[in-house]
Amino acid sequence: MAQRGSRALAIRWSDGAETVLDVRELRLACGCAECVDEWSGAGRLDPKSVPEDVRPVRIQAVGRYAIQIEWSDGHGSGIYPFKRLRELGS
Repeated sequence: MAQRGSRALAIRWSDGAETVLDVRELRLACGCAECVDEWSGAGRLDPKSVPEDVRPVRIQAVGRYAIQIEWSDGHGSGIYPFKRLRELGS
């Protein structure tokens, strides 16, 4: 995983494929209970509340299945499963 400039995050997968994700779109895709209603699945995050220049401050592994990202807007509870990250890049 590597930062590509200030706006993109690149992930190289074990099969050689690469996914490049826009960091703001990744922040908007957070699936935590604060950002998505856990019962209905409806989004709760207002895109206008996420700064255009949001960026990852810290990224850490969660087991062998996901990453957790701490964002410059103070959000940090979202877990991004690798499967979801790959889907977002499609």
